[in-house]
Amino acid sequence: MASAFVHAVASVAIGKLSFLQKVDWEFWALGAFCAVIPDADVLAFKFGIPYEIMWGHRGITYSLSFAVLLSLWVWFAFYRQEKLRTLRGALILLFFILATASHAILDAMTTGGLGIAFFAPFHNERYFLAFRPIAVSPIGIKNFFSEWGWRVVKSEFI
Repeated sequence: MASAFVHAVASVAIGKLSFLQKVDWEFWALGAFCAVIPDADVLAFKFGIPYEIMWGHRGITYSLSFAVLLSLWVWFAFYRQEKLRTLRGALILLFFILATASHAILDAMTTGGLGIAFFAPFHNERYFLAFRPIAVSPIGIKNFFSEWGWRVVKSEFI
């Protein structure tokens, strides 16, 4: 996986490209949340869930379906006053979808793992992108602050 820092930064870049004016800190915080939350699936390891199944790491929480469902929930919980039929409301929802999906796209550019289940729950095949310049990040905060973690950060500057 790419690091949580890069996922959060990617959400800010996506938000800046949305051309939305007058957004608050909550918009940016929720975007970072959406971009980082797919990695919550590492909890599956604690419950003995195998990596390669849909409920494992880089499975359902990395899917485009998850990106849409999570984004609809965030929009409904925090931005439902921005009607989806308006340009602003649609752009807000699109931002959250892209912020969430960016996690899977970045991790599909890493050098390790079994790939990304972009189309779960409909199809559990795992994919990588052809361009894979990002060193796979260690799982766990302790492991991230090591030589391995430093190599990951350097590769992410690409």
